[in-house]
Amino acid sequence: MGKRKRGKGRCVRKNTNVHTEPEEYVKAPHSFVIHKGVSGGYVEELTKDFRNVMEPCTASALKERKKNTIKDFVSVSGLLHVTHLCIFSRTEIGMYLKIARLPRGPTLTFKIHEFSLTKDVVSSLKKQIVVEEGFKHSPLIVLNSFSGEGMQMKLMASMFQNMFPTINLTTVDLNTVRRCVLLNYNPANKLIDFRHYNIKVAPVGISKGVKKVVQGKIPDLSRCNDISDLLTKSGLLSESEMEDDPNSHVILGQKIISRGNVEQGKSAIRLTELGPRLTLQLIKIEDGLMDGEVLYHDLIFKSEEEKEEIQKKRELKRTLKWKRKRIQNENQKKKEAIKQELKEKSLKGMRKNETETDRLLKKTAEEARIEEQDDDVEYYKEEVGEAPDRDLFTNSQKTGTKRPPKTFHNYKNKRIKLDRSDGDKIVGRAFRINKRIAKKGGVDKTNSRNRDFRPIGGANLKGGVRKFKSTGKKVKLKK
Repeated sequence: MGKRKRGKGRCVRKNTNVHTEPEEYVKAPHSFVIHKGVSGGYVEELTKDFRNVMEPCTASALKERKKNTIKDFVSVSGLLHVTHLCIFSRTEIGMYLKIARLPRGPTLTFKIHEFSLTKDVVSSLKKQIVVEEGFKHSPLIVLNSFSGEGMQMKLMASMFQNMFPTINLTTVDLNTVRRCVLLNYNPANKLIDFRHYNIKVAPVGISKGVKKVVQGKIPDLSRCNDISDLLTKSGLLSESEMEDDPNSHVILGQKIISRGNVEQGKSAIRLTELGPRLTLQLIKIEDGLMDGEVLYHDLIFKSEEEKEEIQKKRELKRTLKWKRKRIQNENQKKKEAIKQELKEKSLKGMRKNETETDRLLKKTAEEARIEEQDDDVEYYKEEVGEAPDRDLFTNSQKTGTKRPPKTFHNYKNKRIKLDRSDGDKIVGRAFRINKRIAKKGGVDKTNSRNRDFRPIGGANLKGGVRKFKSTGKKVKLKK
């Protein structure tokens, strides 16, 4: 099989085809949406729906495991420009949502009183509208009634606003504004309503028939005698336009891609809910990332004395932690010093137990090796006229290799011995072989005459004695 031809390589620094995000997306806030704790209870489905809300500045295909900790997500947040971490969890009491600012906090904990998934919201609508193009841009964030007094209200408002990219009113493109996130705070029961809508712009002030013609739809002319009836007949406003609130009418300052909407013309803004729905209640605000000083708690109230006592305990705990860390480092250094001392003592004892003869032998062998090498180098210089290569006379022969195998059957077949005194009379083992062959009719089926009867392994037969090479023992043979 022939080798595959490779094209010319390309330097990474000079490669202009690297996929990089636009600068506006790099500077925009990014988020991780995960779920922790007990599974079930539609927690995973609600997590996926909330990821769709945070698109495109979120990890939509993030796969978390039970072994993952908060530190794992914090460690990669800087590389991926992630600024917020949203955690859905479920306990025996209920479901909770934690929103944390990475990497050092603060952390807001909300209790989820009610929720509806996206599939339930969309299926309840009479006219289901889901536009995939709308999820390519971040949604608008609209806050209502978050101007109350209290530190927790300002912190909530700033946290929600910083989760989504900011909008410059002078340079914004209205075609990219396709979705809207509405957060409404109810001061009476301290609940927050979370809603997610699709934004649609429709022309206003034209009849239903004209609107269909402008939008490229085929109108129904069965009730009209002429085309003029469709265009001039009054009272044919669309049902949705009859229900429109005049406050929703706006004058467009830019050209919109949808048909019927003209620049500097009047249009109506219509919202279609996409889901999910959430009803939240703020429970706790922590200073750090999932820990630290509790800045606000809705259910537990502590006096100033209790807060000071808690602060002292926290400082004492931090001091003890620092002391333990310092002691651990000192103990580690002591162990390393003791280990090095024992190593030197053992080496010193090994040198002490070594006899003077062993030292002299080692020294002599080393000197002989150096002299031999020097002699070879000098001889090479004299004969060749130049210095040898660096590794030519070094001891590069590998040790521990097997010796070449010896062939034990490198002898010739034994000849038949003849008794010279009795003429050509055959004696010994050859006589017995001939006798056996004669009994079988003179046919040598096993080639007994030419067989070598010496034992396998090549043992030497000298003077009726067998010598074994492995052990060196000699055994006397019977005749």
